[in-house]
Amino acid sequence: MIDKGSIIFIFLQVILSGASESGIFGGKISKPHSRPYMASLQLRGDHTCGGILIREDFVLTAAHCKPDQVVLGAHDLNEKEKSQQRIKVGKCYRHPKYDGKLDYDIMLLKLVNNAKLNKNVQPIELPKKDKKIPANLECVVAGWGKTGRNKPTSTVLKEGIEKTQFKNECDQVWKEHFTSQRMICTKFNKNKGGICEGDSGGPLICNDKLRGITSFTAVNECDNTKYPHVFTKVSFFLPWINKMMEK
Repeated sequence: MIDKGSIIFIFLQVILSGASESGIFGGKISKPHSRPYMASLQLRGDHTCGGILIREDFVLTAAHCKPDQVVLGAHDLNEKEKSQQRIKVGKCYRHPKYDGKLDYDIMLLKLVNNAKLNKNVQPIELPKKDKKIPANLECVVAGWGKTGRNKPTSTVLKEGIEKTQFKNECDQVWKEHFTSQRMICTKFNKNKGGICEGDSGGPLICNDKLRGITSFTAVNECDNTKYPHVFTKVSFFLPWINKMMEK
């Protein structure tokens, strides 16, 4: 049986490296500020997770992340870019059914101050309704996470391409830990890249629509194609998200 505690990406404090190597394994460096909804979630000044700006005062991320600050409008986290906005986290709304394991891995961060929206900082639209995600759909992932197993995190935003998988392909690997109603499963290759440690909480974008939140894969095996990557399915949680944002 898979040990739930050993495979979830829980990175309370990932130390940023000054290496010139660039994050998400494989993939490519993102065009600066081309994904204005991207957020770097930080704890005591260090990048720990990704996040997604969905309103000027709310960031969507994974429940296992533990930030105290959000950085918006960033490309290179090692640079003091004029575009960057650093905003303290006011409240963390973890899904009430999240128990520290894999399911219900979703959280909303209420910012102390509203983000100043401009060309470098823009929220992404939420899905309109819950619907089935077809297999073999090409999707983009992005983040400042590790560039591979036993490699440093990235200083600049990177992105990769992953494809959604059929339910049975995910069931074979993750068994009872995968729930298609609330999760999306993807396959990838090392050239097109994919998520790694430190990318948790970042987006899965399919056809320019937000579909998932980076959740988990096998520990220290982010670039092993044997293990599909798993994302929290955003559309399933729309009622809860909307309710929390009304507070």
